[in-house]
Amino acid sequence: MLSTPLTVPGALRAAAHRSGQQEALVDGAMRLSYAELLAAAEEAARALIASGVRPGDRVAIWAPNGGRWAVAALGIHCAGAIVVPLNTRFRGSEAQHVLTTSGARLLFTVTDFLSTDYVALLGTPPPALAEIVVLDGPDREGTTSWSTFLGRGVAAPEALPDVGPDDISDILFTSGTTGAPKGAMLRHGASVRAYTAWSDVVGLRDEDRYLIINPFFHAFGLKAGILASILKGATIVPHPVFDVPSVMRMVDAERITMLPGPPTIYQTILDHPERSQFDLSSLRLAVTGAAAVPVEMIRRMRSELTFKTIVTGYGLTEATGIATMCRHDDDPETIASTAGRAIPNVEVCVIGSTGQRVPAGDAGEVVVRGYNVMAGFYGDPTATAEAIDAEGWLHTGDIGVLDGAGNLRITDRVKDMFIVGGFNAYPAEIEGMILHHPDVGQVAVVGVPDHRLGEVGRAFVVPRAGAAIDPARLIEWCRTEMANYKVPRSVEVVDALPLNASGKVLKYELRARGAARLT
Repeated sequence: MLSTPLTVPGALRAAAHRSGQQEALVDGAMRLSYAELLAAAEEAARALIASGVRPGDRVAIWAPNGGRWAVAALGIHCAGAIVVPLNTRFRGSEAQHVLTTSGARLLFTVTDFLSTDYVALLGTPPPALAEIVVLDGPDREGTTSWSTFLGRGVAAPEALPDVGPDDISDILFTSGTTGAPKGAMLRHGASVRAYTAWSDVVGLRDEDRYLIINPFFHAFGLKAGILASILKGATIVPHPVFDVPSVMRMVDAERITMLPGPPTIYQTILDHPERSQFDLSSLRLAVTGAAAVPVEMIRRMRSELTFKTIVTGYGLTEATGIATMCRHDDDPETIASTAGRAIPNVEVCVIGSTGQRVPAGDAGEVVVRGYNVMAGFYGDPTATAEAIDAEGWLHTGDIGVLDGAGNLRITDRVKDMFIVGGFNAYPAEIEGMILHHPDVGQVAVVGVPDHRLGEVGRAFVVPRAGAAIDPARLIEWCRTEMANYKVPRSVEVVDALPLNASGKVLKYELRARGAARLT
């Protein structure tokens, strides 16, 4: 039986009551105890209320991992509003889509991250967006500074609203296989239950110091990072950029014990020529996945580094980010080759083309049912009905195999998704954006193997009649129109795309052709 209230504000208040003087958040000069973090979040909540935000309103955050990101998000929750995170790699049109679709009333953002001014990138704000608050960086015309914004909360006497377990806590936008990204609505209660289970399996404790390199705009960084730390009273140490030398410096300086991430980060640390210059002996916990995990890497993490617990897992945004996990006592082969077993009180099975369960060892579509399944796609009941069937099963679109012990192995994607350095890339979305180029007549995008990122996109392009396409220039055009992980790393100009009898592109032929170019 959970002793923690089944809401994010309830979990934060419980942590402040239980571990008030424990260090909660470290970001440069910002060092807050749990009591101070609660006070900061409630101050931000009162400022939101004074700004006109009401329970159920959507409030967006478009910024890199940082202390103010966490305070703003927790303030949104305490105000009874809904957090809408935006991917920091989005271009202006992509951000406009999320802000417009969600009807966000207020946006927290930055103006100087990696030489990018997100206010300038956004351009004209959508009509529903009443205010832009700058968390970090110079103010811009028409924006409000963080300090000015917080000043409203100091003077605001309003009591904070009650928040319930069934209330929506976040809307996380996940790209569909057709059309533009859709917003998965996640509940407070489901989030707290799922990441209490996640934290218990991982063995997260109140003395842990958690370097969160996974982006806060993703379920891993937001739920398995900020929320899991609050649930267990661990110290949140945000890290804004994936850069291995800076990660090693932070592990050394802050005595980091918890370091989740994609396999590439551990492989790079293990092979880094400067590794011996840093004291990494505090490392204890690792959670990885989202790409193939070499067995030898798991062994080296235990023998050459000091990790005691290494687990892998599988999840998707529509399932509050988590569905299966390995356990800490699984052998290296199980950890490397599977995504583990269903978390408690969640069902995971594999079905055939007619919807029947298939025997252990046979491949089929992975479906998930339980409290962790999203409430639906925001404002899109048709897409919701397509994703969640009448019996409550979430159809993931992934192909997998369950072994006799219930361990899941993901083998393919039903709808051609590929993963670029831990980010899901959806060909249909990328193709739709490339078709806006005036010289492109047809395009098909597939994932091909990449040593560093696992997979990257390769675009096969048929020019419009009379047009000529330069692959390098098309790639550069893509970099201005879409997030970097979506940009094809190579372009092949072709006279025609391979089609089957019904006119559908034969993606498997293109994947084979793309992979062959690498050998």
